[in-house]
Amino acid sequence: MERTATGPAAAASAPLSGAPLPDGTAVVPVPAIADLLDGMPRQRHATTPAPASEPALAGPRPAAPLPSLPFPFPFPFPLLRPWRLLPTPTGTPFTFAYVAVLAVTSVFAALADPALVHTLHQDSSTDVAHLVRTPGLVLLASALWIAGGVLSPYALAFVLVLTALERRIGGARAACVFLAGHVLATLATEVPVGLAVLFGHLPATSLHRLDYGISFGVAAGIGSLAGLLRPWLRWPLLTLTAGTLLDDLIAFQDPMTNWGHLIALTIGVASWPFVRRWAQSAQGCGEL
Repeated sequence: MERTATGPAAAASAPLSGAPLPDGTAVVPVPAIADLLDGMPRQRHATTPAPASEPALAGPRPAAPLPSLPFPFPFPFPLLRPWRLLPTPTGTPFTFAYVAVLAVTSVFAALADPALVHTLHQDSSTDVAHLVRTPGLVLLASALWIAGGVLSPYALAFVLVLTALERRIGGARAACVFLAGHVLATLATEVPVGLAVLFGHLPATSLHRLDYGISFGVAAGIGSLAGLLRPWLRWPLLTLTAGTLLDDLIAFQDPMTNWGHLIALTIGVASWPFVRRWAQSAQGCGEL
């Protein structure tokens, strides 16, 4: 049985519809045959209407909807602004001015005559001998120097911690937290030394020791700031800080100063009720 040719070539070579064949038989039009035979292939044109079961669309098919996100946009929390980690003269005037003073004294300590710098450090030391004679002067003067210079870890911690604390509770209150840690931790470590010398448990040379710097105030600031942070950040910060201070104490290189750091951190933690109340009054939010 011969195959029936279809397609453009067959259409061009086939006789015209309705024309008689040589034997006189009339040719049935191709569309009529196609209508009678279901499986016969047909020519498709761009204008061929869509099947009844799938009606033609008036416009382009709409895109599939995007999957819903777990949170609405914009983000429910502000993006981190790194410049807010640093003090500014308008946003954090206390920290900015204090950093400027510490920068000046650090440059002076690095460039001046070492003998002169040592004398100034001794005169600013919060040992028992100076605390008995001029307590207010040495407590303030000792906080004008950075033990170890600007490369000390406490220098960076001072900038970050005091800036964050001042932005939340204000400059005057941040200064109170810093001074509370600096003054109370100093007295808590030096008064026992004076009593031990008085009762003969320590030599008289213990009344003259070199003790200056901002580390007590920074430790108190860390403890205080932790009370304003969310628990997922608060407890790791306290654990890391306390672990570092305990490691220094176990090393036993400067036990009086190391005890002072732990006492100052405890003073900062004890200030949580106050700093949270101050933060609520300053920013309407006690936990950031």
